[in-house]
Amino acid sequence: MQNSQLVAIIKRLEAMIEAQDSEVQVRRFEKEGVEKCMVTYDNVTATFELTEAQTNQAYQFDNIDIVAMEIYDLIQ
Repeated sequence: MQNSQLVAIIKRLEAMIEAQDSEVQVRRFEKEGVEKCMVTYDNVTATFELTEAQTNQAYQFDNIDIVAMEIYDLIQ
């Protein structure tokens, strides 16, 4: 059985929340070397912002599960 991609995404997002080295954390999510989205996490506001690489459209989330599902959809 393969490891869950959703669990891996959530672990990366949790690491962003737990990081204390700066106010804003940034992670890029790729599929086969092609960037699909960039996610930032702002510790001050406790919100994620997902920017789709193809359309440059940005979305804000305050729920880790919702942003994880959006990332999962983009990298499928």
